[in-house]
Amino acid sequence: MNKSRLLANNKSRGISQKAFVFRKDGTFLTMRRTKTAPSNPLNWDFPGGDIEFGEDPKSSMTREILEETGLSIKELRPFDVEGHITNKGDYWITIAYKAFTNSDKITLSWEHDLYKWVTLDEFLRLKIPKKFRKFAKTLKSIKN
Repeated sequence: MNKSRLLANNKSRGISQKAFVFRKDGTFLTMRRTKTAPSNPLNWDFPGGDIEFGEDPKSSMTREILEETGLSIKELRPFDVEGHITNKGDYWITIAYKAFTNSDKITLSWEHDLYKWVTLDEFLRLKIPKKFRKFAKTLKSIKN
């Protein structure tokens, strides 16, 4: 499908964001989407969501992490970005962040049914969307 034609047809565009939230031992949080999730059901995920029009991205990301996990974070910083056209012809950009927490106490929202703390190698063996695989590989290649 021609990208210029998509824009000309007024297809939807959006920005989402996801965060790798690390704890002191070097593992990060991943959560499984419920079987009734509107996209990627039963795939492993990160805290995050869509940025609303006019919303500050970092404030939005901090809010999403708190809502979906109950975690407070620090040192939130972006490290990668990805864009793709959905099956419906919409264009989405996803910003990937790295953040840190001092807590292990997770309170999952309705969007997820399981969680675990994993290494990058363990995460890459899970059922995950293509863009998360890209983000994990990028993060693996970055030296603190």
